[in-house]
Amino acid sequence: MNYKDYYKILGVKKEATQKEIKKAYRKLAAKYHPDKNPDDKVSEEKFKEINEANEVLGNAEKRKKYDTLGADWEAYQQGGGDWKQYAQQGKSRGRKTYTYEADPSDFFGEGGDSSFFDMFFGEGGSQNFSGGQRRKRSFRGQSIEAEMPITLLEAYEGSKRIFELNGKKMRISIKPGAYDGQRLRLKGKGQPGVNGGAAGDLFIILKMTPDHRFERKGDDLISTIDVDLYTAILGGKVEVPTMTSTLKIPISKGSETGKILRLKGKGMPIYGNKKQHGNLLIKLNVIFPKNLTTEEERLFKELKSLREVETAQSK
Repeated sequence: MNYKDYYKILGVKKEATQKEIKKAYRKLAAKYHPDKNPDDKVSEEKFKEINEANEVLGNAEKRKKYDTLGADWEAYQQGGGDWKQYAQQGKSRGRKTYTYEADPSDFFGEGGDSSFFDMFFGEGGSQNFSGGQRRKRSFRGQSIEAEMPITLLEAYEGSKRIFELNGKKMRISIKPGAYDGQRLRLKGKGQPGVNGGAAGDLFIILKMTPDHRFERKGDDLISTIDVDLYTAILGGKVEVPTMTSTLKIPISKGSETGKILRLKGKGMPIYGNKKQHGNLLIKLNVIFPKNLTTEEERLFKELKSLREVETAQSK
């Protein structure tokens, strides 16, 4: 087995404080986390190594034992693998030693990892000194991601959903103002841990289904409303939908296609503050009449002539 220098793995000095060790671990764990390095075996192994080092150096008592056993480990190597000689040399230096009467390869493990220290530190795989069975290392369960389709009305009003995962029924609350792509976390509702490890998390990703009446842009809603030519020219009122009702709004004379009217506070509730809302933007689409009768054509021609006369006189 190769001795692992946990200080070197975390990139800290042996005199480093617990705070410095914690800071170094967090920085490296964030860099090599599997979520940031998918399908990268090198990063995955590095991440495991970093966590192993932190399990020991991050605990003051374990670190003290590690520092002590580290020197004894050098003596063990110098002893040519003779465990009794290693134990005797440890005693001669006045350090605490441990007696193990089985095969040293069982004691230290064949994989070259630090199972030796696992036995003393008690977390993630320990073995008693009389040769008993080793408890397996505990692992946190895997987190799960799942998409959940919701309607615009559910996002506006908020809703509750009940669903089943791994045979368990769960309830999730969707707050007013929820948006497309939003990630909701259910702590500890992912895959169960291994050997007593904590369960992973469940992440629900909201997927907004299309609404034929509205287009959403942030907290604003956009609705396109058809307006007949005569109302657009002469002015009048049109009926428009909102998320809760319908309203009649005035159309000014001479309105054109593409004109936008703003209804303040008639948009989506602002997430986390449902008393405030975005705006409802009404986009006008002027509809021209088709299949004109002979009389309608005559009247339009007459209007055209009047316009031409007025234009000529104004010049």
